This record gives sequence, structure tokens and C-alpha cells, in this order.
Amino acid sequence: MRTHVSVVVEPHQNAARQLLVPTGLPTPHQMPLHFDASGGSFALTGESTTGQMAALVTPDAGQAIEIRYVYSEVGPGYPDTIFIPHRNRFTLAAEALVFDAINITEAQPDGHAAIQALVNAAAEKFRYAHPKVRFNDGCDEVPYLACGTTEGSCVDINTYLIASLRAAGFEAAYVTGYFFPEEKNGCCSDMHCWVVTRHDGVVLEWDIAHHLKMETRNICCGLNPKPGDRVAVAHSMGLSFPELGVKCEKLIGEPAWVNQEGYLEAAEVTIRREFVGIQDAFA
Repeated sequence: MRTHVSVVVEPHQNAARQLLVPTGLPTPHQMPLHFDASGGSFALTGESTTGQMAALVTPDAGQAIEIRYVYSEVGPGYPDTIFIPHRNRFTLAAEALVFDAINITEAQPDGHAAIQALVNAAAEKFRYAHPKVRFNDGCDEVPYLACGTTEGSCVDINTYLIASLRAAGFEAAYVTGYFFPEEKNGCCSDMHCWVVTRHDGVVLEWDIAHHLKMETRNICCGLNPKPGDRVAVAHSMGLSFPELGVKCEKLIGEPAWVNQEGYLEAAEVTIRREFVGIQDAFA
């Protein structure tokens, strides 16, 4: 079987706009095998801090663009490059957050227990929501959340968790992709993200947001507990595409329009997934 994902992007009112699209990321669960786009032409463009490539699509006038991915059922694992930290305002922990992360870590018997404790501590700081103002807006570092709970999406929660983990000296990675809930029969409306840790050769995945959606703060490692499946498309935060004038963009997930000032604007998208037999995968 192969996993096919299609992302249809409605035309922009400015016909000259180009679309930036991530091209897929290998994981232990899947391997990207194929990427293409119709409704326009595309070329690859490089991200300067992580070395990952993205597609820059030039639309045909008035045409919707369809992005297509094909993934295998198994993959080689996450690439080493996702664990390389890059210093920017989305990843640097404020001094108080560093102090808190180190204190939590030093109270644990070993590194694996410390990672679990940092995950639990991050989960206690948030209630799942999509706030208009995010907890780190306007900040040069990821701030420490001292008490109470703060509204946050998967992006916000994982920003805080990654900063905490790295402040304590652990390898951690931020992965973006699509999650298709079981009840939606192969449809979703936007991107999702999760965290990957690596300690003493053990790679673990964490999805706090899905636990909070399921109304539990008993966080277990793994891509759970919400039933469904996912694909990965990109990694890391604070991305720059010099060719496009894009500097320290928070992330890339679903396709986004590049404006004249070098900022990314949300696109109107329809996202679908289907499973296809190997013999039909590239038909």
C-alpha cells in the first residue's frame, strides 16, 4: 500500500503570487516517494539553516494548484538533521525557562525520566485552543510560563516543549505534517506538528496536543492517543529562504503564499488522503 495525499490550493487574487510548499520528510513510519504539482510550474528552493528543500510553485493564471505526495508504508527513520538546534526567537529559551528545565531534569533518576518529566511539565502549562495572540508573540526568546494555564495550539505547546528539552541538553526535533482523524475519513483542514526526542539512541515521539484534545494530561510517548494517521512534510522552526526574501519564518506546513515583503500568507486549502495499492500508486 501507498499513502497518497493531495492538497488543493485555491487561486490567489494576486495572479503573480508564488506558493511555497514543503516536499515531504522521512520518518520511521513512512518514506516520501513522489512529489508533484499541477496547475502551475515549480522549481526547488533551499532553506538556509536546515538545508531542506521546498517547492516554489508559479500558478497558471486563475487555476487552482494541486499538490500530490506519495509515501511508502515504512520508512528509514527521522534524518539526523532534524535534531540540529538553530538559534532563533522560536527556539531559544528565556533564562527562567532554562532554570526551570534544568531543575526538573536534575530531580529525575535518568535522562529518559527527565524527558518524560519535561513533557509533563509542558502539558501542565497549556489548555488546547487556537488563540489570536500566542504566548510568545513579540518575544525574542521562548518565555517561561510561571503559573496557571495558557491557551495554545499544537504549534505553541511544541514550541515551549522543544525550548525546554534543548535547554536541559536533550536532543529534540519539531516536525510538521498532516494528521487525518479517523472520524474524518481521509480529510483534514490544516497542518499538525509533533515533537521527537533522541536520548541514548532511543527515538521517541510526543503529541501533547492530542492528549489535551482527548482531555487527558497523562502524556505517553507515541503518536497517540487520538485515532488517525499522519504524514510528515518538513521540520524545524525559524526558517529562511534567501531566494524568496523569507527570513526566520516560524515554520512551513501546508502550502503558503509568499508576499512581496518576504512573509508567508495562509492559503485556502483542501487536504485529502487515500490508501492506494502499490501497482496503482503512480498511475
